Amino acid sequence: MTAGRLIGIARAPAIGAPLEELRHASVSLERGIEGDARGAKPRRQVTILFREGWEEACNELGVTLPWVTRRANLLVEGVERPRAAGGRIRIGDVVLEVMLETKPCELMNRACAGLRAALTPDWRAGVCCNVARSGQIALADTVEIL
Repeated sequence: MTAGRLIGIARAPAIGAPLEELRHASVSLERGIEGDARGAKPRRQVTILFREGWEEACNELGVTLPWVTRRANLLVEGVERPRAAGGRIRIGDVVLEVMLETKPCELMNRACAGLRAALTPDWRAGVCCNVARSGQIALADTVEIL
């Protein structure tokens, strides 16, 4: 088991609103990340972006973009990104169950031409998760694929 690190936390206070970056957050079974407008959505309570996949997509396009362009809740590094549903990821005390691959939408192309296609292969856009165990998370927390 390889341990990684949580390097970004963000939430959207309203659907379509700019993301707010946080240093720490509460994560609940009912609402996902506290204050995130998308947190009660079944199978998509929390979205995770893996730094390595994000960088692959940006390098393919020859651009440097802030990770929040992808509109994910969490940015992690140093762990292999899942490529199947059903696995679990522990971040600090929180456990998230991988439900599905995140499918990049047209918003990605609005941010940068070609970004949607660059995020599509090999689960580069990250994963959508449900909360299996609630708790607190903070930047620099350990991330483990269980």
